[in-house]
Amino acid sequence: METIQDSLPDKSAAEPPLVTSAQPLPARLSLPPKGSCWYCEKPLDSVRRFCGKLCADAFDEEAEFTR
Repeated sequence: METIQDSLPDKSAAEPPLVTSAQPLPARLSLPPKGSCWYCEKPLDSVRRFCGKLCADAFDEEAEFTR
């Protein structure tokens, strides 16, 4: 049976690097909630930015072409 110190991971060992995606984050993530959909202006609560996936995707597509 091993001791507790032997079973703990070595803190001096290098941790593996974090894997990042090759694509940048969508522009919609930087938008603050405003009470309506950023794409179609449909009224929303004070937390959501888009009324649904279709508007969010359309916003991302439009943002990609207007860079």
